[in-house]
Amino acid sequence: DAAPLFAMLTTAEVSRFISPPPSTVEGFERFIGWAQRQRAAGSYACYAVTIHGFDTAIGIFQVREFEPGFTTAEWGFALGSPFWGTGVFQEAADLVLEFAFDTVGVHRLEARAAVLNGRGNGALRKVGAVQEGILRKSFLRDGEYLDQVLYGIVEDDWRAARLFMKRVSSVERVH
Repeated sequence: DAAPLFAMLTTAEVSRFISPPPSTVEGFERFIGWAQRQRAAGSYACYAVTIHGFDTAIGIFQVREFEPGFTTAEWGFALGSPFWGTGVFQEAADLVLEFAFDTVGVHRLEARAAVLNGRGNGALRKVGAVQEGILRKSFLRDGEYLDQVLYGIVEDDWRAARLFMKRVSSVERVH
């Protein structure tokens, strides 16, 4: 996955609002090795995003514990720009949220997005994340401190929204 992730996540368009990705394919190989060790230690999970019918990675989703036992965790994501607006984010985010709340047992999931990252902020709101505050000058990128939006998804809210969507879906099938 290192070569396709390097190609997808190092473009200026994708990397401008995320922590700097590795600058070489070898750097992505080291990142993948680190991610596997962290997962084995039980403090982090990173998933490569692929599209149906292909095995080439087009992005990643990460979940890391903030507190021992994963009661509070942070998640982040990056997708190659050719796949923006295709529905891939929504489908992958739904799977990661299900993993975090149902499998890992997360109670609260946080995310941060640069205020200037309209796409990232919109994507988080679309999956039910609630803006909780502005973290002033909290993200250093290319020598400049940027403000970030802090988002939260609480397990009870996620479950209630999921139940509501199942009910709406079943009503639509009846009609």
